[in-house]
Amino acid sequence: MNETIVNPKIENNWKMALWDTFQSEEFKSLRSFLKQEYQTKMIFPPAKDIFNAFNFTPLNKVKVVILGQDPYHGPGQANGLCFSVKNGIKIPPSLQNIYKECAADIGFRPPNHGDLSHWAKQGVLLLNATLSVENGKAGSHQKKGWEYFTDEVIKTLNNHHKGLVFLLWGNFAKQKEKFIDPKKHHLLHSVHPSPLSAHRGFFGCKHFSTVNELLKEQGRTPIEWEIKSLK
Repeated sequence: MNETIVNPKIENNWKMALWDTFQSEEFKSLRSFLKQEYQTKMIFPPAKDIFNAFNFTPLNKVKVVILGQDPYHGPGQANGLCFSVKNGIKIPPSLQNIYKECAADIGFRPPNHGDLSHWAKQGVLLLNATLSVENGKAGSHQKKGWEYFTDEVIKTLNNHHKGLVFLLWGNFAKQKEKFIDPKKHHLLHSVHPSPLSAHRGFFGCKHFSTVNELLKEQGRTPIEWEIKSLK
C-alpha cells in the first residue's frame, strides 16, 4: 500500500511529463501526509486506485477532460475516476443527473451501474481536483497538496495537446480554467450536476453531443457515450 504512495503506479507518459512535479517539495509533503493517512485511517479510494484516471487514459490518448471535486467518501464508492463508482455500488445522485442529461441529449440509455471506465478508455480523462478523501469526511484531503498536483496536470494537458474539450461543471472545476488556453482548446461550462444545482443549467447543456461535434470537426473519433448494463 505505502509503496503505491512512494512510487506512484502511473502510466509512463504521464509519469515522464509529471516527473518534476513528483520530485517537488509540494508532492513530497503530500506523499508524507498520505502515508500517515493510509496507515491510520480509512481512506478512499484504495491507494492502488488513486491514479486510475491516468492509467485508464494515457496522456497521449486524452481527448476530453471532465473535472470533478474530490472522491466519493462512502465505503466502496470511489474508484479513482471522477463521478464514477465501482460496480455493485448504488449510482450517486450527481451521476444519475449526468446520465439523465446524456439521455436527453443523445438518447443515451442509462446503464444499471456507475462505472465510467468505458469513457476513460476512449480518451475521457475523469479527473478530480483532489484524489483522496477520508471515510465520511467530504473535502478532508483538500488543501493538502493535491490541488498543486492537479494544477500541474492541467498545465501539462494544456501544453501537450491541442483541441482538447474541457467540461467545466461547477465552480470548483472553473478554478482550473486559468491554466487552459482557450485559443488552443474548447471549454464548455455548466453548473455542477449535483441535485442542488443541476436544474440551474446542467440539464439542457447538451455537452455530450457538443463534445462529439467538436471532435468530428477535428477529424477525431467521437466518444461512444453509451455504457453497457451488467447482466
